Amino acid sequence: MLLNFNSENEQNTEALAAKIASGCLQLKSSYTIHLLGDLGAGKTCFSRGFIKALGHEGSVKSPTYTLVEPYDIDDYKVFHFDLYRLSDPEELEFMGFRDYLQANVISLIEWPSKGEGVLPTPDLKLNIEFVDSGRNIRMEALSENGKKLIQKLK
Repeated sequence: MLLNFNSENEQNTEALAAKIASGCLQLKSSYTIHLLGDLGAGKTCFSRGFIKALGHEGSVKSPTYTLVEPYDIDDYKVFHFDLYRLSDPEELEFMGFRDYLQANVISLIEWPSKGEGVLPTPDLKLNIEFVDSGRNIRMEALSENGKKLIQKLK
């Protein structure tokens, strides 16, 4: 199941992220969301909007150097991964990635191709592409939970 969204600016991207975050809370399930796109496409902008919409009040840091930033938000744990600097998917095993896969967890994973073979299939895959002066965000559901989430957005 696919859904496209055009974003003219960061506010549009953050608003879409807030809608998806709201859907995750309403459906009360764990989610893995892969974020794809070139450098500067808006993956971290999306993550910031998503995490803030869940209720986080502090800053949302890019995990480029730490690989993961954890957030405890109400009944959820949110893990924001940035795998850009990963040189081998095996590094995920060394950092204990499987320990992050628990109940009531939402994982936002930037640059998931760097963890191919170790990462689980996502519920939702977002591909953010530059288009003219804005972005096209193509969402693809890859699980039943992902399909339910896209249905909430329609």
